[in-house]
Amino acid sequence: MSIAESKRRVAYINEMIESGHAAQLVSEGEAYHSEQLAHIAEEICSRNVRVVLIAGPSSSGKTSTSHKLCLELLAHGKQPVALSLDNWYLNGTLTPLKPDGTKDYESVYAIDLNQLEEDLKALVAGKEIALPTFNFAEEKREYPGETLCLEGEAVLVMEGIHALNPILTRHISDAQKYKIYAAPMSPVSLDGETWIPTNVHRLLRRMSRDYRTRGKTPQVTIAGWPSVREGEEKWIEPFRNEADAQFDTSMTYELPAIRYAVETALQTVPASAPEYKIAEQLLYYLSFFEGLEASYIPRTSILREFIGGSQFNVG
Repeated sequence: MSIAESKRRVAYINEMIESGHAAQLVSEGEAYHSEQLAHIAEEICSRNVRVVLIAGPSSSGKTSTSHKLCLELLAHGKQPVALSLDNWYLNGTLTPLKPDGTKDYESVYAIDLNQLEEDLKALVAGKEIALPTFNFAEEKREYPGETLCLEGEAVLVMEGIHALNPILTRHISDAQKYKIYAAPMSPVSLDGETWIPTNVHRLLRRMSRDYRTRGKTPQVTIAGWPSVREGEEKWIEPFRNEADAQFDTSMTYELPAIRYAVETALQTVPASAPEYKIAEQLLYYLSFFEGLEASYIPRTSILREFIGGSQFNVG
C-alpha cells in the first residue's frame, strides 16, 4: 500500500465518522465478515463434517466467530451447537505450572484431555454427554445438569486457543473435521510507513474487555501481554497452517471504536510505570482516528465481545 493510499484510507474512515456516515462504515466492516463466513459455511456443508474447530490467539474473536458461524450454518440447513474448550479446563489444583511457579492456562495440558476425548468420541458416535462448565472464580469444572447429543444435521462448533492442536481431536478422522484459524489479519497503515500490527489490535481488544469485565487497568493488561504472546507462539502459531480456512476478524471501524472505549483508561498509566511507553504508543496510534460510539455497532458484531453489549454468550 502506497503512502497516498494509506492516508486516503485513514482519511476515509475519519470522514465517514465526522460526516455522519458511521453506520455505513460499520456496515462495510460487517459485510466483510459475513462474506467470509458464508463461504466457510458453504465449504462445511459440502463435506461430511461433524466437528468444526475454531482456534486463534487471545482476543481474536473466536467466541463471537463461533456464534456467527452457527447463524450461517443454520441458514444452510444445519443444526450447529457452539461450545467452548474452556469448559474442559482441569481444576485449578491440577493446572500445570510455568517455570516461575504461576499457573499456565495457555498450556494445552491445562485441559482435561482424557475427559474431552471421551466426550467428543461419544458426541461423534451420536451418544449423549453431560455438558461441563468451568467456574473461573473457583477454578473448577462443574456439571449443572445440561446434556448434549448430536442428532440429524447437528454440527459441533468448538472454539478455543488449542482447537487446532491435533492432540485434542486425534481420535476423530480428518474427514469429519473442519478447522478454522480466526484472528485479525489486516494491519492498518497510518501513513504508508507507520503500521499498526494486528497484535496491537488484539492487545487493545483485550484491554477493553479486561477493564470492562474484570476491573483490570490497562497497565495490568499491558504488563501481562508478553506472557500471553509467549504462550501463543508456543501453543497456537505452530498449528495455524493446519487450518482449512483463515478467517480475518479485522474490522475497518475497529480502532475508532476501541479509541472511544479505552482512551481515557489508557491515559491513567503513570509516566513512572514500565508500561508507560507502550501505553503512550497505543495512544499515539489511536490519535489518528476519530472516536466511534458503541451505539453504531450491531450486537452481533465480533467487536461487541470486547466492548460489551453482545447478543451472544461471550462471557
